[in-house]
Amino acid sequence: MAPQTTAAGGGEAVEEAGTLRHRHNAAKSGGGGGEEGPANGAAQQGEDEAAAGALSVERAFEDRAVPSWREQLTVRAFVVSFFLAVMFSIIVMKLNLTTGIIPSLNVSAGLLGFFFVRLWTAAIERVGLLKQPFTRQENTVIQTCVVAAYDIAFSGGFGTYLFGMSETIAKQATEANNPQNIKNPHIGWMIGFLFLASFIGLFALVPLRKIMIVDYKLTYPSGTATAYLINGFHTPEGAKLAKKQVKTLGKFFLFSFLWGFFQWFYTGGDNCGFQSFPTLGLQAYKNRFYFDFSPTYVGVGMICPHIVNVSVLLGGILSWGIMWPLIRNKKGSWYPASLSETSLHGLQGYRVFISIAIILGDGLYNFVKVLIRTTAGFISMMKKNSTLPVSNDSSPITESVSFDDERRTELFLKDQIPRSVAYGGYVAVAAVSIGTLPQVFPQLKWYYILVAYIFAPVLAFCNAYGTGLTDWSLASTYGKLAIFIFGAWAGASNGGVLVGLAACGVMMSIVSTAADLMQDFKTGYLTLASPRSMFISQVIGTAMGCVIAPCVFWLFYKAFADIGLSGSEYPAPYAIVYRNMAILGVDGFSSLPKHCLTLCYVFFAAAIAVNLARDLAPKKVARFIPLPMAMAIPFYIGSYFAIDMFIGTVILFAWEVVNRAKADAFAPAVASGLICGDGIWTLPQSVLALAKVKPPICMKFLSRSVNAQVDAFLGN
Repeated sequence: MAPQTTAAGGGEAVEEAGTLRHRHNAAKSGGGGGEEGPANGAAQQGEDEAAAGALSVERAFEDRAVPSWREQLTVRAFVVSFFLAVMFSIIVMKLNLTTGIIPSLNVSAGLLGFFFVRLWTAAIERVGLLKQPFTRQENTVIQTCVVAAYDIAFSGGFGTYLFGMSETIAKQATEANNPQNIKNPHIGWMIGFLFLASFIGLFALVPLRKIMIVDYKLTYPSGTATAYLINGFHTPEGAKLAKKQVKTLGKFFLFSFLWGFFQWFYTGGDNCGFQSFPTLGLQAYKNRFYFDFSPTYVGVGMICPHIVNVSVLLGGILSWGIMWPLIRNKKGSWYPASLSETSLHGLQGYRVFISIAIILGDGLYNFVKVLIRTTAGFISMMKKNSTLPVSNDSSPITESVSFDDERRTELFLKDQIPRSVAYGGYVAVAAVSIGTLPQVFPQLKWYYILVAYIFAPVLAFCNAYGTGLTDWSLASTYGKLAIFIFGAWAGASNGGVLVGLAACGVMMSIVSTAADLMQDFKTGYLTLASPRSMFISQVIGTAMGCVIAPCVFWLFYKAFADIGLSGSEYPAPYAIVYRNMAILGVDGFSSLPKHCLTLCYVFFAAAIAVNLARDLAPKKVARFIPLPMAMAIPFYIGSYFAIDMFIGTVILFAWEVVNRAKADAFAPAVASGLICGDGIWTLPQSVLALAKVKPPICMKFLSRSVNAQVDAFLGN
C-alpha cells in the first residue's frame, strides 16, 4: 500500500509513484468523503473509550474464547485470501498501469473476506460439520494476508521502477537506452527479485514490536481503523450492516462489469469507443479534457478525499489547459519544431520533468516534516519513560490500565516470535540476496546491496515510527533517495540507471514492508489476534503476492502490445517518471529542453511553499489548499481521469448532503463495486486479446469538416 488517502490528504498515496493509496487505510470504512476519515475517527474512538472507560470493546467479546495462534490460521482463511488476492491484484495492476492512482481497497477486502467465510461456515453448519466458528482473529488473518498479497502488485514496481527498466520505456526516455541500462520484463526473474526484495523487510523490526505497540503506544491510525472495522463485523449489528454492504457492492460490481463488456464492442480500432468520447468538444479532447465513462475512476473519486480529487482537476487545468498550450506555441524557439510531442527533448520533456520537480519538492518537504515530528516524538517518549511520576506524598503514581488494554497486552505478549528467527531471518535473506541479486542485475554489485542492507533497518525503524505517529509512510521517498545515491555511485558507464532503479526497489520493499508489518501488529493487538499468526499471515500473503503479481503483469504485458506507450490504454505513466529520475541522478540536467530547468526550480519551490502554507494556515483555510503531489499526477497523463474522479466526488458530496448516514454506510461499497467490476472485466478482455478476438465496431468522432472529407472520399 504506499501514497495515502489520509486526513492529510497526502502520505504515500500522493507520495509513492504519485498514487493515492494507503496500504492499510480503512478510510471510508464508515464512508465519508472529507478529510477527516474514519482512520483517525476510529483511532480517536479507541482513545476516548480507553479514557472514559464507559465503553469496552473487549467486554462485548468477553464470553468468547480466544483461539490459539494455530487455530487462527485456517485452511479456509487462506483459500479465501488466495482468490481475493488474485482479484485485487488484477484491479491494482490495472490502476497501476493506467494512472497510478490506487485508492484503499481494504474496505472491500474486509467485507468480501467476512462475507465469503460466513457463507462457507453457514453451508458447513447446515450439514452439521462445522468444527470451528468464524472469529474476528481469523478475519484479521484474512485481511492481513489479502492486503500483503495485493500490495505486491503496487510496491513491486510494475508501474514504476521495475517496468522503468524495460526497453519500451527506455526508448521513450531517449537517454541511457543502451543494453547496459535495460532489463526487459520476464516472469522468472521478476518472481525471484520480488521474493528476495520483499521478505527481508518482514524480519527487520520484529524484535521491536513490543516497544512500538505496547511501550510507546504508537497510534497507527489506519491499523486501528482496520481493527475497529473487523471488531464491528463480529457484533450482531455489524454483521447485518456488512450483509447489506456486500449486497450493494455486488449490484454495482455487476453493473460495472457489464458496462465494460458493452463498451468493448465499440473499441475496434485506435481511439475508438466511449473511452475516446469528446464530451467537452474536440478541442478539449485534443488537450485530454473529456469524460471517458470509466466506472473505475468514478469509484476512485468516491473513495479519495474531496481535496485530492479537486487538486487533481486543478493540476489538469493548470497543465493541459494553460501551460502546455503556451509552451507548444514556443515550438521552434524553446525546442526544435521538428520534434514530435512525445520526445523528451520537446514538449514531453516539460511534462515529465516538471511533474518530477513537483513530486520531489512535495516528497522532500514531507520527508523533513515527518522526520522532525518523528524525532521530537521519540525524544518526548524517551523523556516520559525515563521519568517516574510521584504523588504529593512522594509515592510513585501507577498509571491505571483499562480492561481492554490489560487483556490486549496480555495476549499480545503471549505468543512471542523468537529473536533468533528475526535476526537469523534477516541475515539469511540478506546473504542470499547479496549473492543472488547480482546474478539478476549484473550492474548491481554485491557491495551496493550490502550497504543498502546495513542502513535499511535504521531507515525501516524511522519509517515505521513515523507511520505510527502520523499514518504517513515515506517508503517511496527512501526509494527515490536510493535512485539518486546508488545511480550516481555506479555512474552512467556502469549501468547507473538500472542500478538506481533496482536499488530503489530493494529499499522501498524493506522500509514499506516493515511499516506494514507494524500496522498489522497494531490491528492484531486490537482484535486479540496473535502476533505469531499475524507474522505468518504476512509471510504467506507476501509469498502469494510475489507469484500472483508477476503473473498478472505478464498477462497484461502479453495481451496488450502497446503497454507502456504514451497515449495507449495502459501507458504506465510513472515508469517513465522513475526512469527519468534515474537518468537525472546519473547524467544531471544536460538533456533538458530550454528553460525546462528554470520551470522545474519554480515548481519545486512552489510545491514546498504550498505544503508549508497548508501546515501554517488555520484548519478552516488549509482544507481548501490543494495538494501539490495530487496536482502533479495529470501533468504527464492528461485530465480525463481527473474529470472521472471529480464526478465521483460530486456524487459523494451530493449523497452526503441528502443522507449523510446512508452515504457513510454504503458509499465505500458502491465505489468498491464500480472499481472491482471494471477491474475484473480486464481479465476476460485480456483473454480475448490473447485469442486475437477483436471488437466488431469502431465508434470514432470527427469534426464536421473532416467528416465531409471522409464522406467525399467514400463517395468516390
